Amino acid sequence: MSGRLYSELDGARIFRVGLGCSNFGKRCDGETAAGIVRAALDAGINFFDIADVYGEGTAESLLARGLDGRRDEAFVATKFGHATKDARDPSQRGGHPENVIRSAEASLRALRTDRIDLFQLHEPDPDVPVAETLGALQTLVDQGKVRWIGCSNMSLAQVEEAHAAADERGVRPFDTVQNEYSLLVRDAEQDMLPYCRRNGLRFIPFFPLASGVLTGKYRMDQRVPEGSRVARMKPDKLFRFFTPRALDLVESLVEIGDRSGRSVLELALGFHLAEPAVLSVISGAMSPEQVRANVAAAEAAADLRPDEVELLRSL
Repeated sequence: MSGRLYSELDGARIFRVGLGCSNFGKRCDGETAAGIVRAALDAGINFFDIADVYGEGTAESLLARGLDGRRDEAFVATKFGHATKDARDPSQRGGHPENVIRSAEASLRALRTDRIDLFQLHEPDPDVPVAETLGALQTLVDQGKVRWIGCSNMSLAQVEEAHAAADERGVRPFDTVQNEYSLLVRDAEQDMLPYCRRNGLRFIPFFPLASGVLTGKYRMDQRVPEGSRVARMKPDKLFRFFTPRALDLVESLVEIGDRSGRSVLELALGFHLAEPAVLSVISGAMSPEQVRANVAAAEAAADLRPDEVELLRSL
């Protein structure tokens, strides 16, 4: 495979197209999830993104089932700080130090592992100073239970605050930032991506394919396929992604692909692979076949020419 398909994180070699596991325990039962995980490993994917809230708390155990006997082949990135946001006791929710430790222990048990490769704060906690959260994460790193730490859904100002707090406290700053980014949602280009490049943070885009809209399977004036994600979307998400603007963009990608011999999926993934700050692109899958299709598209997209990349960025 092309060298562009791998990232380095302090010596860890990570496939740049990861598997998003948010459907485990929701749209994928245990057997299906395990088959998808094994197919991902067989195809070369080693980055698995999950959270303690996915599948109403069951997803991590389903990932563990798929990784049974192959844990050392995987880089597991899980998230905390969202599952207990409604707990009455403030110490049992969000970024409170006690909750950080409690969440890590719970994820270690669910994942049936002795370490979490990347432990991410799922969302900023306005009630807890980020320095306290970072202090607890440092404890987990010192204990060998967590290897790298990250944040998600944070603004640039919040990431900068966290970096300054880490310097002041003398603890590890966040290694990664996971925010939304796609050809449709480009906010990260204005501030977060330049910051990541300057400061050595790795960026993990979520919704890189806009819930499947940027795979090319949804087209202007065509019926939405039955059973598809868009067909099941709640109105709030449907109106974010499945819009005239989005479908216009897809048609532009189809035209570009027709000229270059590339699929819409290849172009959408290639857009991310061309960004050096991107650690791994979180791409979901509902079947082993879809996993293999994502990897094949990534391999084809890895050699996108500079002029093709610039054309995509100009859309």
